[in-house]
Amino acid sequence: MKIVVAYSGGLDTSVLLTWLKETYNAEIIAFCADVGQEEELDGLEAKALRTGASKCFIDDLREEFARDFIFPMIQAGAIYEGQYFLGTSIARPLIAKRMVEIARKEKAQYIAHGATGKGNDQVRFELTAAALAPELQVIAPWRDERYRNEFPGRAEMIKYCEDKKIPVQASAKKPYSMDRNLLHISYEAGILEDPWLDASAPEHKKMYTLSVSPEDAPNKSEYVTLDFENGDCIAVNGKALNPLGVMKALNKLGGKHGVGRVDLVENRYVGMKSRGVYETPGGAILHFAHRQIETLTMDREVMHLRDSLIPKYGELVYYGYWFAPERYALQALVSESQKNVTGTVRVKLYKGNIINAGRKSPVSLYNPHIATMEADPTKAYNQDDATGFIRLNGLRLKVASQVHNAAKKK
Repeated sequence: MKIVVAYSGGLDTSVLLTWLKETYNAEIIAFCADVGQEEELDGLEAKALRTGASKCFIDDLREEFARDFIFPMIQAGAIYEGQYFLGTSIARPLIAKRMVEIARKEKAQYIAHGATGKGNDQVRFELTAAALAPELQVIAPWRDERYRNEFPGRAEMIKYCEDKKIPVQASAKKPYSMDRNLLHISYEAGILEDPWLDASAPEHKKMYTLSVSPEDAPNKSEYVTLDFENGDCIAVNGKALNPLGVMKALNKLGGKHGVGRVDLVENRYVGMKSRGVYETPGGAILHFAHRQIETLTMDREVMHLRDSLIPKYGELVYYGYWFAPERYALQALVSESQKNVTGTVRVKLYKGNIINAGRKSPVSLYNPHIATMEADPTKAYNQDDATGFIRLNGLRLKVASQVHNAAKKK
């Protein structure tokens, strides 16, 4: 029996790895995905082997993450419940996809994860596995009463590691949990479970990793240009970059100016509300700039149709349906809508704000001669035509009003 385990080398996954090996009498293959969490990966393979794994895969997925997951989602304008940039949500299908690939390569029958039974990640991992490898079985220890009874708290985990001589550096528990990748970093649980707590207060300044507070950002604004081609950003400040390079450059610029911080109470897929604080400096800039170039280049009806699908697309990502047929169908429409989303956007970053400072495009649909309030030299728009346009669109309103007024008089 072989199990591929999502592994980070920390206390939780170290306990998980050993417990699975002993409980299931299985061969354990550890997997760690580098999706931009910037954690120290040196020595992780040796640590996994000492903990009981027969193999450890450490894969750099950052470029694939940016190119095949973040950028298509940005093209869709996706955002969950009007605020959340979906940073954690979009990373999970990629991690699970690679786990499935390793399981097939190693002829494993199971994959296992350390997501809790109260969160969204368990759904995302397992729906991905169901879509890509229905023959694989999933083990979720936190939904196993045996595991919860053995490890009701952190102290029991530390004691377990001491008894089993598991090489883990246990540190004092932080007053919140963190998850980082190329798109964002999230903070949840602990002190943040109180929605009245002001996470932007000076005493919580040390919590943030990717950005300075707006109050501490430079007193001078900074201009940034983003070049787009077919809906994808291909250059920042005139320098051609691949998707990974774009995200790294924008994260640095956004973090410097304190942009992209979001504090929200969101609706989890499993039914409860949760409070999360997020830093998405590069993603916030990219999302904003992409929208600006769309306003110049996208047909009105195409834009309104795509925009009507943003809540659905955001839900599909948040709920874990990245590899579902409906997401593929929406993506096909999105891709078609992006064919002419090409041009340059200039933004100004200042103390937590992203301010539009100009946009231009060789395929701009904006015609200043038609839009001008002065005389139209092209004669493309005859203002007299608006009379009939308004009369026809107002006809049903007039008829309804006449009918209802007549009914009231009876």
